[in-house]
This record gives sequence, C-alpha cells and structure tokens, in this order.
Amino acid sequence: MTTLKMLLASALLLGSTAVAAHSFQAGDLDIAHPWARPLPPVAKVGVAYFTVTNNGDAEDVLLSAESPISDTVEIHTHIKEGDLMKMRQLDDLTIAAHSAQKLAPGGLHLMLMGLKEVPAEGTKFPVTLHFKKAGKVEIEVAVDADPEAKAAEHGSHEASDHSGH
Repeated sequence: MTTLKMLLASALLLGSTAVAAHSFQAGDLDIAHPWARPLPPVAKVGVAYFTVTNNGDAEDVLLSAESPISDTVEIHTHIKEGDLMKMRQLDDLTIAAHSAQKLAPGGLHLMLMGLKEVPAEGTKFPVTLHFKKAGKVEIEVAVDADPEAKAAEHGSHEASDHSGH
C-alpha cells in the first residue's frame, strides 16, 4: 500500500510540474497557463485564456494584444444584462499590485477576431501582450479542450469554471 501511495504522489508531482511549466515572466508579471479551446476548421473567432499575476508594488495595465493568426485581438468580459450574459470589449485591463486577473471561460478573455488559421488541438500559437509597464510580452497559447480539468486531475487546487464560452 505504501508503494502505491508513493507512486500516486509522484504522478501528482510530475503532473503538476508539467502544468506549471507553461508560464511566462515579464518584469513583475507572471502569465500562467495560456490556453484556448479547439475550434472547428471554419471558425472565424477564437478565445484565449490565462492568469496574469502582478507580484510588484505598482499596478500594470494590459493595453492590447495581437496574434499573427488573427486580424485583431480584443480584451473582452462578460456582463449580465437582465437575464442575458453579453460580451463587452474593454479598452484595457488593470492588474493591481500584488493581485491577479484570471481570464477564464464565462469571464475575462482575449477574443481573436478574423482568424487567418485555426490551430489544431495539441498545438500552440503566439500572442503578443502589450502592458503599460512590463512592455511587450510574447506568450504561446496551448490549444487544449479542457486544461483546467487536467490540472485538477493532477492535484491542482485551483477552482475550475466549466461554464463554457
């Protein structure tokens, strides 16, 4: 029984390491686990998610984003109007000092408009983020059907939102 527990613990640690390895640093910012859901080949819009953590003493602001796979990239949020959830474009996104902004299904996200190519599951595509203080940050977005569920399977204690987009 002890050997089984050790094997399970090792598998959880290895899985957590693999999940945690997909992050990017820029100044005081940590951009963790950029991901997008796979899309049908005829899709014209896509969505990217990640968590940006500001470890610094001053706020930073995500001013814009771009990707070679789309005509434009917009910062969006969902708001409730009456009984309907609607997407709204934001001019920018503030990341307060010593806090994080999670871009996730059903909330904040990057909307890739006018897709020039539709990346397949298991691939990655580049996105350039433009921050007020940290400057230009190149990230790679992994195309994965449900990375949060995989993180939970690997022992992650992060909350998971499966509400979809």
